[in-house]
Amino acid sequence: MTQPAPGPTALITGATSGLGAEFARQLAEEGHHVVLVARDGDRLRAAAHELENNYSITAEVLSADLTDDAGVAAVVERLSDPARPVEILVNNAGIGLLRSFEENTVEEERRHLRLHVQTPLELCHAALQGMLARRSGRIINVASVAAFANRGTYSAAKAWQVTFSRWANLAYAGHGVKVTAVCPGFTHTEFHDRMGMDKSVAPRWLWLHADRVVREGLADNEHGRSVSIPTKRYKVVATVARMLPARLTSGPPKRPLQ
Repeated sequence: MTQPAPGPTALITGATSGLGAEFARQLAEEGHHVVLVARDGDRLRAAAHELENNYSITAEVLSADLTDDAGVAAVVERLSDPARPVEILVNNAGIGLLRSFEENTVEEERRHLRLHVQTPLELCHAALQGMLARRSGRIINVASVAAFANRGTYSAAKAWQVTFSRWANLAYAGHGVKVTAVCPGFTHTEFHDRMGMDKSVAPRWLWLHADRVVREGLADNEHGRSVSIPTKRYKVVATVARMLPARLTSGPPKRPLQ
């Protein structure tokens, strides 16, 4: 069997489904070797096999729980390996919490915060060491258009990703590193199904397809934009959300607290 040619490597978290799988596919199509990170080892291996067969690249698998210190440490170790540099980091892994803040357990909220804030921070820090030394690298943090609204701890966590990405892009662009927060709206993936969300709450025109979100996100990152909001409709949504009073972007009223 012919060995794939040497080329840049991209590491994608949450890579077995949804946006993560699409980032892996499009990057492989561009000729990048990939490191796929997720919890489910069987799905990782199946995804890696498909990418290698379809695009003649190498696909490593790294099974890790990114809400766990040991899992994060394993990914940090891979990002820090100077013999196998990672040119592109995609922080995509995420979860949602369907209930209100006061109805969730503190442990659920801690895991949510860890996955959306602390883990991307640690992985960005690890990846930047090699990228800055090489004066070349790209980081994509998959945030959400919810970052521009006021929807509990999910919005708060995604707002952190947007603020961090804006700052990091300014701080490191002159050193050859581009950092972008990709902010999709409702997107057809497994994300909402895992939450148990009724997808009919959003009208059909608001739903996006993963291939477009990823394509626009990669293009915006390549062009050095710190924030990528796919489609004109969601650019308008984000602009309006930033101008409205907080009480109008906080979602439907909750039941009275007892």
